[in-house]
Amino acid sequence: MLTKKAVIFVAALLLSACGYHLRGAFELPANMKNIYVEGGSGPLREQFGQVMKTSSGQLADSRKGAGIVIKIFNEDFNRRVLSLSTRGKSNEFELVYRLDYEFANAGDAQLMARQPVEVRREYYNDQQFMIAKDNEEAVIRNEMYQQVVQTIINRARVVLEAGAK
Repeated sequence: MLTKKAVIFVAALLLSACGYHLRGAFELPANMKNIYVEGGSGPLREQFGQVMKTSSGQLADSRKGAGIVIKIFNEDFNRRVLSLSTRGKSNEFELVYRLDYEFANAGDAQLMARQPVEVRREYYNDQQFMIAKDNEEAVIRNEMYQQVVQTIINRARVVLEAGAK
């Protein structure tokens, strides 16, 4: 029993020493520990909150005191039919999530001009399992929000590191 605990402890120690992070965790610079997201839908803001929580940061309630302000514009989620069955039912869908974003500091000085980000996913819509496919679409949408948030945070890190030099 004691050797099992020792092996688990050593494995955990080795994993932490090699730089392993949980999925979605980022190593944030000091000026990104507190960000403010201006605009954006509820699911997008929720995803920002989850990423900040796992990265030992937090979402600010206002611009005041935020290390960086992320402004979200023109957020759009589209669903398009790609193919139809012989009965005229949709077989495949494409989901497209697009938005524009820019970075500013707490004083509203622009750090990076407006940039677009777009994520596309396709999935097969099996007519026999409609409820499961609705759940699959919800999971795919959530993953698309995660991908966009990771892209924006990675870009913010680069912009802040370049500005610090």
